[in-house]
Amino acid sequence: MADFWIMGNSGLWVGVLTALTALGASYITARATSRAALVQARTTTTAQALREQRDRRRSTYRELMDCAHAFNEVTWQIDDVDAAPDRETKDRLLTRMYERIGPAIGKMNKATHEVRLDGPAEVASAAERTRQTARRVQPLLKALIGDGSPERRADYDAAYQDFRNAHLAFVGLAREALEVTGEEG
Repeated sequence: MADFWIMGNSGLWVGVLTALTALGASYITARATSRAALVQARTTTTAQALREQRDRRRSTYRELMDCAHAFNEVTWQIDDVDAAPDRETKDRLLTRMYERIGPAIGKMNKATHEVRLDGPAEVASAAERTRQTARRVQPLLKALIGDGSPERRADYDAAYQDFRNAHLAFVGLAREALEVTGEEG
């Protein structure tokens, strides 16, 4: 009878150990599955947040580029001024340019503030440089009204070139910020 009790007891222990092993394995599998699901959820959330950030940045960068283009449309009229036959016509065209450049800069100011919010810092700084250089063109354009001296025109041309360089630097940095590298958006 003792053998029966030991054998029966051994069978019981084997059954208990098998059940405990199954429970332990089930617990470990459940934890691993839970962790994998959590990692997947975090990855999906992060990817979505980066996509939204990139889309928001693309929109604000595009708005600033549209404003810079509107500014350029005003400044490109300097060719019409150069082709004008007399000082009176030149001054009329310059006055019209000056009247249009203020609102173009105003829109650029607003767009620059949006870029500052969306970043990153390098792009925001480049946007600010673009805005500041555009603002420097405005008084130099006004100074051309009634003054056809080569010095005034050289000052205007240099300021406009500074604006163009700042704008091109902004575009390059904006493009880099929007590139998908897998590390950060």
